[in-house]
Amino acid sequence: MIIELFCKEQLILVYFIQSILHKIIKMAYSLLRIRKVSPFRISRVLQDLVWLCCVVFLYDKASLWRFHLEPECAQFLRLGVFTRNYGKILGSSNYDFTGSEPSSSFDFTDLTCPHTWYPIARRKKRKVILHVGPTNSGKTYNALKQLERSSSGMCPRRGSMLLNHFLNCLRFFFFCYLKGVYCGPLRLLAWEVAKRLNKANVPCDLITGQEKELVEGANHKAVTVEMADVTSVYDCAIIDEIQASLMVGCKQRGFSFTRALLGIAANELHLCGDPAVVPLVEDILKVTGDDVEVLTYERLSPLVPLKVPVRSVSDIKTGDCLVTFSRKDIYRHKNTIEKAGKHLCSVVYGSLPPETRTAQATRFNDATNDFDVLVASDAIGMGLNLNISRIIFSTLEKFDGTETRDLTVSEIKQIAGIAGRFRSQFPVGEVTCLHKEDLPLLHSSLKSPSPIIERAGLFPTYDLLSRYSQAHPKLGLYKILEHFVENAKLSSNYFISNVEDMMKAAALVDELPLKLQDKYLFVVSPVDINDEISGRGFAQFAQNYSKTRVVKLREILSDDTVKVPRTPTELKELESIHKVLDLYVWLSLRLEDSFPDREVAASQKSICNVLIEQFLEANRLISHIPFSSKKLRSRRKF
Repeated sequence: MIIELFCKEQLILVYFIQSILHKIIKMAYSLLRIRKVSPFRISRVLQDLVWLCCVVFLYDKASLWRFHLEPECAQFLRLGVFTRNYGKILGSSNYDFTGSEPSSSFDFTDLTCPHTWYPIARRKKRKVILHVGPTNSGKTYNALKQLERSSSGMCPRRGSMLLNHFLNCLRFFFFCYLKGVYCGPLRLLAWEVAKRLNKANVPCDLITGQEKELVEGANHKAVTVEMADVTSVYDCAIIDEIQASLMVGCKQRGFSFTRALLGIAANELHLCGDPAVVPLVEDILKVTGDDVEVLTYERLSPLVPLKVPVRSVSDIKTGDCLVTFSRKDIYRHKNTIEKAGKHLCSVVYGSLPPETRTAQATRFNDATNDFDVLVASDAIGMGLNLNISRIIFSTLEKFDGTETRDLTVSEIKQIAGIAGRFRSQFPVGEVTCLHKEDLPLLHSSLKSPSPIIERAGLFPTYDLLSRYSQAHPKLGLYKILEHFVENAKLSSNYFISNVEDMMKAAALVDELPLKLQDKYLFVVSPVDINDEISGRGFAQFAQNYSKTRVVKLREILSDDTVKVPRTPTELKELESIHKVLDLYVWLSLRLEDSFPDREVAASQKSICNVLIEQFLEANRLISHIPFSSKKLRSRRKF
């Protein structure tokens, strides 16, 4: 205990504070029991009280409950600590404070006040600056300039765990801040920002779900939005491409952005995105008391919609990007263009590993390279800086996983706007289609404003799911998720994110003898549950973990040699194997002792990237590379 490090006088002070805290907690509990005080008036006091407890007891939860509170009184404080939803819980007449477990009558599906889940952010009056404008307008560039200039004052982070806990506690009360954090929707964006800041002599850590690269002396972080830390205090924070996930159409990412928007405790919070998000963000932030400022940007280079389509492959020229929406069509168009003999094609689509997408983009951008045409899906819309002269839509329809539909105005503008990057070799961007009948929709979409985004994605925290599970111990995670989805009470600003894939994963792990916390971890992991190989790998990881608590990579993947794929089908299998390895790395960062082969998995991911690049370059000089994991053993079916 840190208390042992205190001198006698300091110990007296600590014991004095303990006694005061004891009395305050008992008094608050008594007043609320007899309804003498408004629960919402006392909620902010309790927020400060909880964090003061953390300072005095240094996050030692066992010690926190050691001053002999009555069971129901201790339960009252515990509930506040775990849920971070003081106002809602204290205001409920349904909660039974006399028992050791939450009452089944308490309405855990009431999600109407998600801003109360983040007490650290609510203790601050944030200045929120919206940078809005079209693609290639410099909005993110200007926000990053503010991040670079953010003030100093971060407490040291490295050293003993005990010291770090102590410093983290002091940060909340002595106004010591992390300098800044960048939150992006993709690893590619986090990589780019970390690289940019480090190059500008602003040391920056890189933290994504699959990697953690710490830079000596770094006071900044570049993270994927799921990794945003809502327990730290920042001087400056950026949430990029916020419109991409604050939409009903976003299946699993929306609630991560909403969590970051409501939960990041920063003096200045910069939001970058489309003007369509402004009314929603302003409405959401009315209840938080934050100051909101809107900065509007215009496109820095012209974008010209052409009046004629590209009629044949012979019209393809250097710097063109042909956009299509299926893997099959990407390789069909690539082969057609290359057979004409004038151009070689780089390709970019969503299921390619991020490292491969970056390599393909770099090769296309290199003016000295023969790969001067890009064939891509809408994956080019974010995360890649591309020197494109002309965007050519092969179609304005896409299959979204449920149905084939027309592209939305926002999707068309996002993709078209990539052409003519500011200060690139193509100062004027052009956009057209392969088919004449698509031109009217293209032109009308480019002239139209993006539809206003009306609601943001939301999902209950693990704390709420855990409390609900305690009240209904016979229910598995699948049923708990189903109940929240079907019965959640929401304000008009929110919708429950589509968690269909999470529920499929929950149905698998519910059959295993795992704790709820472990099940939840597997369910929120980045698994493509609809991919056969990836889904099988997920099931085997969970099964082996439930049996032995140690998952060796060689128990899942067999020893063999993988040849360079010769067909798109073989390439797809290799991409799926890469997803399995990526999942293993993700789990190993959270269950380090149980998934000990992280370095092996990372090495094999790199080999997969080499093999995929080998296929895309159509280079057959190297026919095979040693690889210790070819495919999942089919006999190990879940």
